[in-house]
Amino acid sequence: MKGFFIVFEGMDGVGKTTQVQLLAESLQKKGWAVTVTREPGGTPAGERIRGLLLDPALAGLTPLAEVLLYAAARAEHVARKIIPHLEAGRVVISDRFVDSTLAYQGYGRGLDLPTLSGINRLAAGSLVPALTVLLDMPVEEALARLPARADRLERESGVFFQRVRRGFLELRLRDPQRYLLLDGRLPPLELHARILRVVEERLK
Repeated sequence: MKGFFIVFEGMDGVGKTTQVQLLAESLQKKGWAVTVTREPGGTPAGERIRGLLLDPALAGLTPLAEVLLYAAARAEHVARKIIPHLEAGRVVISDRFVDSTLAYQGYGRGLDLPTLSGINRLAAGSLVPALTVLLDMPVEEALARLPARADRLERESGVFFQRVRRGFLELRLRDPQRYLLLDGRLPPLELHARILRVVEERLK
């Protein structure tokens, strides 16, 4: 494929969405064709599924049902948006992808990682980001940034998010060349400058 696939990962509250937008704006100003998307979501079906997954009224959703909903949204997202835009030569920037499933449903919920990897392969095929920007910070500081009216996942315990954070950091160790690990506590513009510098190097 002609395009370049970038994913932002990390716990809720680390500032991914802000950095996605800053990167997209900078690349567009430099002449790149950019597509910004997110998971779950990115397509009409995916956004409907997102509404279910983040609805606090569904607090009792089983972990298996949860992961299968994420996989359904991802299958649609990959087939209808990510792949076509990459084939068109665009830079695709996604707020979350496969690593979030492994960190949240694997490390966080305790589901079997090999099983989750198999489900992800069904949903995403062989698609792997060219670069994964992993933003990290202590759990307490990330949770303090969340809005008072949190969604279903944001209402999870600090212990849950400790497992999620450990999951992201361990996933990075499996393929360190793909990851850019940064401290989410840095000032947003300084963080953006570091990300942009690495992205421009990779795009060359």
